[in-house]
Amino acid sequence: MKRLFWAWLFLAALAAFGLLFARLLAPGWFELELDVYILFVGSLALLEVVLFARDSFPLEGPPEIAVALEHETEAPARPPELERLERELTMATATAFDLHLRLRPLLREVAGARLAARGLQLDECEDVVREELWELVRPDRPMPPDRNAPGIPAAELRRAVEAVEAL
Repeated sequence: MKRLFWAWLFLAALAAFGLLFARLLAPGWFELELDVYILFVGSLALLEVVLFARDSFPLEGPPEIAVALEHETEAPARPPELERLERELTMATATAFDLHLRLRPLLREVAGARLAARGLQLDECEDVVREELWELVRPDRPMPPDRNAPGIPAAELRRAVEAVEAL
């Protein structure tokens, strides 16, 4: 409180010196100069009252509107399983090794589950499963001789996934 009062008193005295200086430079404008001085000192007093009120009644927490404005909606998190599956699909199109050891077991699991719902077993259903899917999920599929060979093309992968969905 004392600090605010002394700051107001200092600025009012500074404005008074400004009024006297303006009075010496332009003596015919006394009414206008006095109006400007009163307006300045009054605005300082109003500022001091607002600052005093703010210090006297502090907020208990941030205002609700500030909290509402600061709240950013987060993008919905993608499930980790979906991200893992996307990585496996990408790797399966890159190398034959990843196709055989990452995607093939997943395709066998999904195809087996879909056939099991109909009372069938995957290893005994070569005639039920489409040929492009059977080449990927057959139980005797050998390990690729070149691990760094290109994986499955995207169009062929799409057809295999559609074949699994059709089961």
